[in-house]
Amino acid sequence: MKKMLTLLAVCGAVCAAAAAENDAPATAESVETVQFNLNVVWTLIAGILVFVMQTGFALVEAGLTRAKNTSNIMMKNVMDFVIGSICFWIIGSAFMFGATKGGFIGTDGFFMDIFKTGDDWNWTYMFFQTMFCATAATIVSGAMAERTQFRSYLIYSAIISLFIYPIAGKWAWGGGWLADMNFHDFAGSTVVHSVGGWLALTGAIALGPRIGKYGPDGKPRAIPGHNIAFAAVGVLVLWIGWFGFNPGSTVAGNGDIGRVALITNFGAVAGTFTAMFTAWIILKKPDASMTLNGALAGLVAITAPCDIVTPVGALIIGAISGVLVVLSVLAIDRIGVDDPVGAISVHLVNGVWGTLACGLFGAEAVLKISDVNTGLFYGGGFHSTGVQVLGIAAYGGWAFILGMVTFLTIKKTVGLRVSAEEELKGLDITEHGNDAYAGFQIFTNE
Repeated sequence: MKKMLTLLAVCGAVCAAAAAENDAPATAESVETVQFNLNVVWTLIAGILVFVMQTGFALVEAGLTRAKNTSNIMMKNVMDFVIGSICFWIIGSAFMFGATKGGFIGTDGFFMDIFKTGDDWNWTYMFFQTMFCATAATIVSGAMAERTQFRSYLIYSAIISLFIYPIAGKWAWGGGWLADMNFHDFAGSTVVHSVGGWLALTGAIALGPRIGKYGPDGKPRAIPGHNIAFAAVGVLVLWIGWFGFNPGSTVAGNGDIGRVALITNFGAVAGTFTAMFTAWIILKKPDASMTLNGALAGLVAITAPCDIVTPVGALIIGAISGVLVVLSVLAIDRIGVDDPVGAISVHLVNGVWGTLACGLFGAEAVLKISDVNTGLFYGGGFHSTGVQVLGIAAYGGWAFILGMVTFLTIKKTVGLRVSAEEELKGLDITEHGNDAYAGFQIFTNE
């Protein structure tokens, strides 16, 4: 009995010591280690969500185009990511994040050396940034759908991933000249989306419209997509991916990610609502494709200001984006630019709007993330708005000029557009030798 009491006393002492150790305040070093690991894990998860957006883009583009081009659409979206991953590693990341004195282009760190690959965080950050590069390239695919040579598209994809997107990214995200001026684009309304949108515009212009898109009188004709269900699922997948795109841009596992996610969602739902009602008023029906593009427009617009606007601001920004996307789709159609999926209206028009909105709705002091509001509507004055306009103009000039040079050069050398016969038969058969719906041909290849 005495031995048992002694043993119990020893056990009690050990347990008390353990409890005391557990109750001891965590050291600064241990807290820092936990936070570092949270940042790594969250940024990796966010990068994976951004990768899933490739699936969304593929489904949206395939659904809003004809069945005979489905394999081609899928191939382009897959290869955008493959080519973008390699090119961004070789050169693009150095142009974007390398050291520079002029703030225009990085000059060192090629083959990812800039990330010092022995650092756990740098592996993760490189992965995350690669996802963004691939997204910028993929935006162009839809605007050039159903008439572009596959090999030519691969060349374009490499060019944007090697230097068009990375140099543009340097200016705002790599310590470049616009960053020095406090240009604000938190997750890429301009750096990713409007750059991709400008390139989409130049590609569509260089290609010309699809056969049958415009009648003898010059009026546009509808060429319906073959699977609205694909498009709807694709938009929902993109919506999910955006919760990695925007909150992931915090690159920190802390409470900010919930706020940014909620603001992102408000922009999307408002854009969806107003796009549906705008289409209902103009077209007399609540058009599905317009409504779906409204969701994407809201997501694109809220991407730049998602960290500095209030829920009310997000709802207003999203609501305006939904109206803009419908009016833009109709206007672009009527001026002779054939964009089968509305990529220009979604990414260019609303990328510009979202970037401008930073200078109007910035409410940092209201949200208690800064001592000063930067938005014009919150007493911030015109300075921030002016910087945003300058950034929009700089990115627009860069992407439009480089895009036209790229596509016209490809057009004059290897060729850009397929023949009329190949276009009528469909790019699945003529470009890839297979059919996305083999054995289920309930459509015609006229």
